[in-house]
Amino acid sequence: MSIEYKIDILKALKEAGYSSTRLRKEKIIGEATIQRLRHKQSVSFDVLSKICDLLKCQIEDILVYKSNNTL
Repeated sequence: MSIEYKIDILKALKEAGYSSTRLRKEKIIGEATIQRLRHKQSVSFDVLSKICDLLKCQIEDILVYKSNNTL
């Protein structure tokens, strides 16, 4: 089982006016977290909450649960 991103988070943020430079300069999201998003790695719920606020969306709009269970 895994939780995966449904969308390219950084692309969506950029389209909403939040470039990676702006995210860093305004201390919205740190460089290490931006790198984790770039490589589609997990981030904290606090970061996911910020992303949802910035994109004006719900968590299910950006994440999906995929089960490996074949029952």
